[in-house]
Amino acid sequence: MVTAYSVQITVLRGRDDQCRAVRALLDGVRDGGGGALLLHGEPGSGRSALLTYAHRYAKDCTVLAGAGLPEEATLPYAGLQRLLDPVLDRVADLPEPRRHLLRRALDGESCPPERRLALSVAVLDLLAAAARERPLLATMDDVDRGDPQTAQVLAIVARRLRHLPAAVLLTADATATVDGIPAYRLAPLGERDSIAVLIDRLPERPAAPVAATLAAVGGGNPQALVDLTEVLSPGQWRGEEPLPAAPPADGALARAYRARLDRLPPDTRRMLLLAALDESDDPATFVRAADAAGLAVEALAPAEAAGLVRVEPGGVTFAQPLARTMVAAGAPLAQRRAAHRLLADVLDPDGQRLLRAMHLAAATAGADPALADELERAAAGGRGGWAVASAALCRAAALSDRPSAAAARLLAAARYAWTAGQPGQARLLLDRLRATCADPTVTGHAGLLRGELQLRCDDAAAAAATLLSAARTVAGTDRAVAMEALARAGEAVCFAGDQYRYAEVGRRAAALRHPNDPPAVELTACLVTGVAATLRGDHERAGPALRRAVVLGGRLTGPALTPTALTCAAAAGLVVAVDGAAHRLAERAVGLARERGELSMLSRALELRAVAEYWLGRHEAAAETSRDGLRVARAAGQFNCANVHLGMLAVLAAVRADRESSLRRIREIGTTPTPGSRPHALAGWALAVLDLVDGRHAEAAARLASLARLGTGRGQVLVQVMATPYLVEAAAHLPHRPAATAALAAFDRWASSTASPLRRALSARCHALLAPRGGVEAEREFRTALRLHPTEDGAFERARTELLFGQELRRSRRPRDARGHLHQARETFTLLGADRWAEQATAELRAAGESVGPPDLPAARLLTGQQLRIAQLVAEGATNREIAARMFLSTRTVDHHLRNVFHRLGIRSRTELARTFAAEPHAGLASDR
Repeated sequence: MVTAYSVQITVLRGRDDQCRAVRALLDGVRDGGGGALLLHGEPGSGRSALLTYAHRYAKDCTVLAGAGLPEEATLPYAGLQRLLDPVLDRVADLPEPRRHLLRRALDGESCPPERRLALSVAVLDLLAAAARERPLLATMDDVDRGDPQTAQVLAIVARRLRHLPAAVLLTADATATVDGIPAYRLAPLGERDSIAVLIDRLPERPAAPVAATLAAVGGGNPQALVDLTEVLSPGQWRGEEPLPAAPPADGALARAYRARLDRLPPDTRRMLLLAALDESDDPATFVRAADAAGLAVEALAPAEAAGLVRVEPGGVTFAQPLARTMVAAGAPLAQRRAAHRLLADVLDPDGQRLLRAMHLAAATAGADPALADELERAAAGGRGGWAVASAALCRAAALSDRPSAAAARLLAAARYAWTAGQPGQARLLLDRLRATCADPTVTGHAGLLRGELQLRCDDAAAAAATLLSAARTVAGTDRAVAMEALARAGEAVCFAGDQYRYAEVGRRAAALRHPNDPPAVELTACLVTGVAATLRGDHERAGPALRRAVVLGGRLTGPALTPTALTCAAAAGLVVAVDGAAHRLAERAVGLARERGELSMLSRALELRAVAEYWLGRHEAAAETSRDGLRVARAAGQFNCANVHLGMLAVLAAVRADRESSLRRIREIGTTPTPGSRPHALAGWALAVLDLVDGRHAEAAARLASLARLGTGRGQVLVQVMATPYLVEAAAHLPHRPAATAALAAFDRWASSTASPLRRALSARCHALLAPRGGVEAEREFRTALRLHPTEDGAFERARTELLFGQELRRSRRPRDARGHLHQARETFTLLGADRWAEQATAELRAAGESVGPPDLPAARLLTGQQLRIAQLVAEGATNREIAARMFLSTRTVDHHLRNVFHRLGIRSRTELARTFAAEPHAGLASDR
């Protein structure tokens, strides 16, 4: 057994708000103003620990501490007598009537109801007398469990402490309230705080899946988590043995619940056990079981009054999920088995087959091969829910009499747990399997699942090796699984930024292919073949293979129609730039994953849908899809997927020039992603776009060029291809552009191999930006881009091209020609809600000599568009030489405009100009090529 640390833990995890309230209460007492607080929550939620915290913080106070005891609940004022005992020598200081009344009550002679207020005032006077020398804190733990008379007096006193240097701090059950006293409910801890509680109590940090599973078992209850740490064996802590399914039956929390249950009638306890074990979601099942046991629903009334359950027409609901667990875990084994058999007897063998088998299994000791077979058949395909099916297969493995059957069932249980969005449970089952099974086929299938977990949840670089090994192991016995493992390995190397390793994946996939492969296998092979060819620049071979994968994805039917196969087809569609088809396939994958409850693939399907929506120009839809994907990924523990969605959200916000939102998403990504990984690259892309918006062209170009090292297969090649238009736009401002030229060459080869008008339009725009200023080539390429831009989708990119073309024409001294393009850009950006880009188009229109709407700055009404832009740059600290370079003007022209600015604004220096702009709202920035 692991020995928990015995040192005092002074940090109360997840209770910052309550600790802050306690400190504020005591700080107020020290300043002469009293008050009270009620802390209420479930057993084990940390109420007593918060009182201990208050006692430590009240070192300079007189502390009176008491607790409500059920054994004294029938003795009036017993709790009050124990609480006040240390200061009863001050009773002599009270006026005679109050002194007499207080003594009578504390001596057990009771107090008439009409005199209860007078008694409360006597207690208040006693506390005031005790607080004359130093502030006073009175605490009563479990005030609702002791005598009600004490609770009533303390409530009256607590409401009358405002002008006294005294405080009352009470704790009670979750259902208790005290009118007129601020209350804080102790909610269950979140996963992070639960894991911190576990780590605080053990000598070494547990494996992540162990900690996550224990946190779930603990249900966010601090005492449950502490109890768990005290019973774990070393093998359990390392993940080598099955973990407890509930807090220990002899732990402190179980004792607390047992004490509550022992105060209930026997029939109520039996009904609670039936309700705790019934997971059918059908109230009729519970009623039939109660009838079979000779019980009535009315027997639950005492449990409802105690706040354990709510009885409604829709069934019995436990106030806390952990209460259900503790009721079941605290019952004797014989009673639990009898209740399980009773529930099995009233369930429909056909319509409720899986639940019935689960109850029979829970009532069975030792091996039972026939029941194990029944569990496996009933759980096949995730019937009843993937999580329930996983638990059923775990139990089937335990009932199996052959090691090979047990191993196969554990593997299926792990796969079902992963499908249900429970990666921690899946890992634990895989670890158990690895420790007990050496069969190559099982090992290979387990490797595929382990690699997928690594890819989605933690170490994508390690996932590639795991998946390649799994593919090698099963290649001779199951080519479909081997091909799926290779596709996942390819995804892993792309995610990690190791695209050079994709060549090996492609070679091995080619060796596995057969002429008459089933559609799903052929689809996966075409994806791998096509991506491998794309990454080595062989687009002539890549295109047919990828298009074939898209076609096959659209034809899938029957068992071959899975979210996994559809996402493969959607990924192929994105690489070959058939965005509409890719979106339809990804949308179908999302719908199918939701319909089947396959959380393991839902986040990936949403990621592909978001990318398709980005290319289709539906940025708002892409952002909403990414937000949905982020929620799903986080709920399913898929941290790598969550970071990809965060990266996509950061890029989409940056493209809208929404700096605050983009930086917030980048901060959420944090420093966890490995440099070169996809989330890291997406964050870099977003930062580069923000640099570009703010005119930091060199910084933007450097960031985007660093996303991948072309020719080496290292870095995020596919992300850099997506970001190439921004790289070229930034580099167009620089004298040396080798990285942009190389990236554009790669983009051109890809774009020309597709049938995508958008990719070709972006290619033409990039060439226009790199062409000599004012030349025929630039204008020709811009016009080609506008001709190619799709009219039905991609309005944002078309508007960006209109803006850049307008800037080019205006700076080529053709303002009249520029205005039409700038007006079109401004209108589109306004309709799309891209305010910053609309401001840039407005600024360019003003620079082209046209007045557009009311300017934002009072100074703007005095300046031309060119003068306003120069004044803004000066206010930002730019030199005349830097302004000339950014605006493609001579320094002499800048000097001339700046003198006019000074004259029109009535100022004499750059410092005054900076002050003028700092004191007024921003007029909007115009980005210059």
